[in-house]
Order: sequence, then structure tokens, then C-alpha cells
Amino acid sequence: MQASENVKSLSSFAWSIAEILRGDFKQSEYGNVILPFIVLRRLDCILEASKANVLEANDALPDGVDDLTRDMMLFDAVGDGIKVYNLSALTLDNMRNQEPGQLYDNIVKYITSFSSNVRDIFIEKFLFIDHLKRLRDGKILWPVFERFVQIDLHKSEVSNVEMGYLFEELIRRFSEISNETAGEHFTPREVIRLIVDLLVAHDADSLVGRGIIRQVYDPAAGTGGMLALAEEALTNLNSDIRVELYGQELNPQSFAVCKSDMLVTAHDPEQIAFGNTLTEDAHKGKRFHYMLSNPPYGVDWKKYKDPIVEEASELGADGRFGAGLPRVSDGQLLFLQHMISKMRNDSAGSRIGIVMNGSPLFTGGAGSGESEIRRWMLENDWVEAIIALPTDLFYNTGIQTYVWILTNRKETARRGKVQLIDASGERFWSSMRKSLGSKRREIPEAARNEISQIYAGFEHADPDVSKVFATTEFGYREVRVERPLRLRFEVTEEKLEALNEQRAFSNLEDAEQDAIRTALKGRLSDGTWMDREAFLADLDEVADGQGLSLRAPIKKAIVSVLGEQDEEAEICLDNSAKPEADTSLRDHELVPLREDWRDYIAREVTPFVADAWVDESHTDAQDGEVGRVGYEINFNRYFYQYVPPRPLAEIDAELKMLEAEIAGLLKEVVE
Repeated sequence: MQASENVKSLSSFAWSIAEILRGDFKQSEYGNVILPFIVLRRLDCILEASKANVLEANDALPDGVDDLTRDMMLFDAVGDGIKVYNLSALTLDNMRNQEPGQLYDNIVKYITSFSSNVRDIFIEKFLFIDHLKRLRDGKILWPVFERFVQIDLHKSEVSNVEMGYLFEELIRRFSEISNETAGEHFTPREVIRLIVDLLVAHDADSLVGRGIIRQVYDPAAGTGGMLALAEEALTNLNSDIRVELYGQELNPQSFAVCKSDMLVTAHDPEQIAFGNTLTEDAHKGKRFHYMLSNPPYGVDWKKYKDPIVEEASELGADGRFGAGLPRVSDGQLLFLQHMISKMRNDSAGSRIGIVMNGSPLFTGGAGSGESEIRRWMLENDWVEAIIALPTDLFYNTGIQTYVWILTNRKETARRGKVQLIDASGERFWSSMRKSLGSKRREIPEAARNEISQIYAGFEHADPDVSKVFATTEFGYREVRVERPLRLRFEVTEEKLEALNEQRAFSNLEDAEQDAIRTALKGRLSDGTWMDREAFLADLDEVADGQGLSLRAPIKKAIVSVLGEQDEEAEICLDNSAKPEADTSLRDHELVPLREDWRDYIAREVTPFVADAWVDESHTDAQDGEVGRVGYEINFNRYFYQYVPPRPLAEIDAELKMLEAEIAGLLKEVVE
């Protein structure tokens, strides 16, 4: 969905203030001024009605009252569950009547008069006082301030949802001009609504009634859009429900916006934490009913990998990352493991909705960190559905994305199964009249409802876009197939010269090297051996006749240089008289878990390569069976639709038409 006209108007007005900043601030710094001023103006408008009550309540407080009691009393004076107050008699409106030269001091005094939870936002996260100094020194503080005071951000004019749109639209613009990754900050609203619809699809009955409490968590909260829309959906189902929002965010600006939103929507702002979720879990030990997130795609976690690797190795399955670690170039599956670790173990359980790119579906072969994480999720039967979304939905990238729905309390019919939904086709998206960055498409409400119905239909849904598989369908055994080493031996000048590249040979004295070359050239150069054992016997005979001592490393060097692969040669045997494997011919067969590997090899390998065998020592650490177990989910394989090539006559006609067109153009040039 596109933002409302009200939000568009506000965004354009706020953005126009950037013209005043031009020259004194870089484009990438515009957000450092505009975002905190928007937050300041919003808080100023919200606290306006309760200003007198707060000042009166503060004056009535007894001397020596502790900070906790003061906050409780003053929050109560503000009312509406809002947990922020300001003890200054100043407001942004009455600052306009003060001397312009006092403006900097007045704004600083106003900021420092907020309750501590807001002072931290402006001073520590927005670094707003530093930016105010730059505005003052550049003599543009007053014109910037005057423009912001003109914006009416009272709740009666701009709802909390619209404020979320406004923040995210501004951040998107700032991200574009500074070449930052907008997708790390927020997700298109229609995508969030789809995730939320899927999360609560099975819970309508359990959410009805009074006294219902639900905790919602986003480990990469950004500006809080996912949390806000999740709460909106839950309260639409039950107006009496109590929704507690939790989150954590690494980006200081996004965190400041999110926490500000919590302050003015009667939520506990302390439940929104600042910091890196993967290295410093601010909600350790907490469990949540609903979790949803859009973690950054393909972001390198190498610079902070040490605590993650340490937790995985020391805590194992008792920690967050015991299933495995993905490659350091992409941390999406770390976020998903973290969320799974916060599933509730009660009868209600938990539901997770996360949007990721295609990498977590198939990156990494059997035994890799990614494959082991997929194996862990599927074998524990947590994955309920995966939905492929249309491309060009996100502001910063046009790549394909997927929504994963997980739960530890599957309905009976879904147990042991995973539903794949291909919602990437034209019926599920519409083009936008005007692109927003890379976002050229959106999911209309009707399409979103259809996706939800397909999800609810499960095994009875449209088979062209929905398929249901057993969890084992995505598993396979990577069986190592060996073929015997067969070598033919010949002595040539080129091969004798190549002996110099073998370290064991080149380390010999020159005289010894010459003696070996002479012996090989003189006695063996006329022959061809199709059996390694026969060649070695003749080599020993020649060495004994010349009084040469050919130690094992020297023999190995000679064999590696003089021997060549030849399918007509005899099989080379090891010390146990068993065929020796040719590592260059080694292959791996991916045998579906549902099938016995012996039957598969007998059908798919042996008829075509009769001398091949399976290396049964290549086993899986978890079950000890032959072959390493791997898991991958290949959407293209399951939803591939063959498109036949055009008829030759049609192609030929088109070529002739093009030839005629080219001939006409050439004629015009000549004339």
C-alpha cells in the first residue's frame, strides 16, 4: 500500500526543509537534523494538552522523592498511558516568541527537561545537540526551526500509523541519497501485513475474550513498523487484548524513532533495546507468542563473529546457534535461530514470520552450516510454510524474497509437512504508478487476501501455486561414489624433465638425480605398462641392477609423473588388495532421504559405471548412516513450468520481416 495523501504531504514538507540545509550539511547528513526535529515536534504536540498538569504535579512532589516515584507520578499526569513528560514551561510554539538569539539555549533546555528515557534518545542516539550547534553556527537554526513548528503533528491530525509511514518514507529518502541500505530499516507495509495475516491465521479463536495477553518481538526492529502492524492486527481481532511489544535495533536513528513511537503509544519504551541482537541479546530468557522480522540480507557478520562462534562452541544446543553457523557473508539464518530460541514451551507455543532472500533456502551443501540449520528446523518440524513473493517489492533491491512461517505448535493436519506457495506470479502484484527506489510493484489487498486463503486451504489449495510436501522431501544423502584408479606408464623426455618439479626428487644430489634419469631412460624408455604393479616390479629390477636406492617418496614421485590415467589400464590395488580410488573421478550422488541409497546406486550408477562403488566410510555424524545428510528447498524445481520454444515457421517469418526492415533502412541511407 502507498502512504496516505496526508503522509505524502507531510513527507514532502519535511523534505523541503533539506533545501535550507544544503551547503552546511552533506546530503547524507540531512536525516541527522530532520528526523530528530520530527520526533521533537511529535512529542511537543502530544504533551501540549497535559503540560499544565505535569508542571503542577511536579511542583506538588515532596522534596527528596526518588526518580522512580517521580516518573510514575508524572507519567500519570500526562495520561493515556504515555510514558514521557517534559518539565520545561517552554514549548516549540512559545519559543517562536522568544529572542532568536536564545533559540539554541531554549531548545537545549527543552530537550534536557524531558524524562530520562527521552533525553537518551536525543542526546545519545540522535546526537541532536551536536547538530543544533552546527545549525546555530551556520546561522540556519531559526529558519529550520520555524519550518518544523509549522507542521501539525497532534494525534487528531496524524495517527500513530501515519507517523510510522512518515518516518519510514523519510528514512527511505535519506537512504537513497546516502547510498545506504534502506531495506535494513524497514519493510513495505503490504509485506508486513501479509506476514501478520499468516501469523494470526490459526489463532482467531484463541485470541477472543478478556484478559488475553500476547507478546510480540522483532529482533531487527528498525523503526518499529512490524511491531506496530502486528499490534494493529491483534487489536482488530480483539479490542480488549493486551499487546506487549519487544524489540532490539542496532542503527541509532532507527532505534530512536522506534523508541519514540513506543513512548507516545502507551508502550513500555524499555522493552525496545539498543544494540546488536546477535552478540548482545537484550531480552535473554524471554519467550514470545509472535515473532516477526526482516533481517538484513547478505550482510557480513565477520567483524563481530567471535562472540557468536564462542557461544556456538561453548553452549551448543543449549545456546542460540547450536544447529550451525552460516558463512560469514550472510547472517540471516543467525537471526532465525535466535528467534527459534525464543519460542514458548507452553500450550500456546509461538509463531514466527520472517522475510529473507533465496540464500537460506539452498545455499550450502550437505554438512555445511546452512544445510545443518535447515535440517534442524525441518527435522524438528517447525517450518510450516514458505511463500515466494514477487520481485521488485522492496525499496533497495529487486531480488526475489520469501516469507517463512514457523511454529512449534503445528495443527494436526500440518504435522510433518511443509506448504510451499508461489506468490510471485502476475496475479499477486500490481505495478506502482511511480517507483520508490527499487520498489516498482506492490501486493494489493485482494492479492494478500488470496495468499492467506491459499495458505489456509493447505492441501486443498490451487496446486499451480501451492504444493505440500513431507519435511523429508527436502532431505538427501550425499553419497560418495568412487571409481578405481587405472594408470598407464611410459618414459618420455618430457616426463623425465617433469621429475624436477617433484620435491622429493629435486632434493636429491644432482648425481643421484642424473643416475635415476639415466636408469629410467636406458632400461624403461621403450616400454608401456598397463599395470602399475608390473611397472613397479620392473622399476625395482632396474634400480637393483644400477645399485640405486629408491626410497618410498622417490618411487611416489616417479609414479605420479610417469603414470597417466587410462581406462584400458588395470585397476591399481592398495596394500589390502582392494581397488584404489581415483580422486579425480570421485563423484557425489544426492539420494533422496525417502529412498535406500543401495537401490538408488543400483538404478542410477551401476548400469552406467560398472566398476564404481560407494565409500561407506563417508558417513553422517548424527545417524552414522552412509552419506552425509543435507537439506535444501528448491522452489524452481517444484514450480517449474515448461515453456515450449516458438515454432520454427514463426521465427523464420520474424527474421524475414526484420531483414526487410533492415533492407529498407539501408536503402534510405544510400539514397
